Amino acid sequence: MKSLLIKDTTEAQRRAIVEESLGMLGSCDDCMGGLADMYDDYIYGKRELTEITMSFRTAYTTAMKGPQRSGCGY
Repeated sequence: MKSLLIKDTTEAQRRAIVEESLGMLGSCDDCMGGLADMYDDYIYGKRELTEITMSFRTAYTTAMKGPQRSGCGY
């Protein structure tokens, strides 16, 4: 597998990586809403994919409301 790091890819390659992974090949006419926007920092060489994914996951989990699981129910 080729490296996906910013230092090892061009902007065009990073854009293709994001589009392919989100299933946005071809003309989409903004069908993914704002989902692809969260990867702009990667495409423009500002943050690595792992940083973006981890910040999204953290925001998602910390925003949860309601009862929390405390382990297996068995």
